[in-house]
Amino acid sequence: MKGGIDDFKVMLTRNEPLTGLAKAVVFLVIFALGVVAGLWAAAGARPSYIDPDIIPRQPLYPPSSSSSGHGVVCCQPDPDPAFAQFVAPTRLMHDMTDEELFWRATLVPAANGYPFRRVPKVAFLFLAGHGVLPLAPLWERFFRGHEKLFSIYVHAPPGVTINVSDDSPFYRRQIPSKETKWGSVTLMDAEKRLLANALLDFSNERFVLVSESCIPVHNFTTVYSYLVGSEHSYVESYYRNTKQCRNRYSRWMAPDITLRQWRKGSQWFELGRDIATSVLTDTRYYPLFRRHCRPSCYPDEHYLQTYVTLRHGAVNSNRTVTYVDWSTNGAHPVAYGAREATPELVRGIRTSREPCTRNSRPTNVCYLFARKFTPDALAPLLNMSAAVMEY
Repeated sequence: MKGGIDDFKVMLTRNEPLTGLAKAVVFLVIFALGVVAGLWAAAGARPSYIDPDIIPRQPLYPPSSSSSGHGVVCCQPDPDPAFAQFVAPTRLMHDMTDEELFWRATLVPAANGYPFRRVPKVAFLFLAGHGVLPLAPLWERFFRGHEKLFSIYVHAPPGVTINVSDDSPFYRRQIPSKETKWGSVTLMDAEKRLLANALLDFSNERFVLVSESCIPVHNFTTVYSYLVGSEHSYVESYYRNTKQCRNRYSRWMAPDITLRQWRKGSQWFELGRDIATSVLTDTRYYPLFRRHCRPSCYPDEHYLQTYVTLRHGAVNSNRTVTYVDWSTNGAHPVAYGAREATPELVRGIRTSREPCTRNSRPTNVCYLFARKFTPDALAPLLNMSAAVMEY
């Protein structure tokens, strides 16, 4: 082959006619060069292609700040706003019926864990029957600096807008509401409505019901740690052979609820997420209260207390974390105005004389909140909040 190529070179330099062998060699060389050029053009003309399925992707869920030396995650995509609204709605007004809302609120993920960094929050459920929050400045001071650890939900009369500034944690925190009447099942409906709206936020872990006359008697850090770290819910539940308890029972509730199972207790509850979800799924006991707990039965003092004892007694503390003074034995508790709202009163509530239990251990911190404080008590409460309540 080498000799043929040399002969071909000689013939080209001498301009001699090509022999048959030379023609064959020339043809083969040109053909080979054409094949090589074609292959090169096919490979070089196209842009390089990489299968997208083998490209390393960014993690779907960004690591927590603890995974980085400086607490900064580089190059993560912006979160999907639709997903963010799904797991933690910021727009509370909606057009769902109660039935639709309760169904939506009781959806429980089957998968373990969460596809986002979940920080447990405490949901504060304000039952504002008069449509005002006269003690809001005190609560705003209590919440300040802890915005990632709480949620607020306000049930006010329909058509009433709570008057607060746009930088208040109460701003735009009202939920769709319905009329309520003291002593009727509509109050319990409102409480369930508050629970349901709060359950839409998957980070809400604890749920505490308060009123417009309630105040926090400890700072936020204490309250948050106390509730989030609790192994039990706080629903006062007891039975007494009195007209305020035994005489409110209706025999038409049997056999689902017997007199021995009938309970009474404070309206002001605190629940863990599992029990809160369970309350909204109840279709056995609540209809009995709607039909038979009237008149003068006060479902808000009996339904939750009876239900939790029947279904979740093992994880209930059988006490409330909201202090109320019923020593007058009247239809309403003692009210504290400007004169009564003293540091001595609040200190006595903060540290109980008789210990209670938390996580099966005795403690003198039994109450986190207190009522019933009138609007004119705001000024003395603000004056003592830093020195007495520590916020």
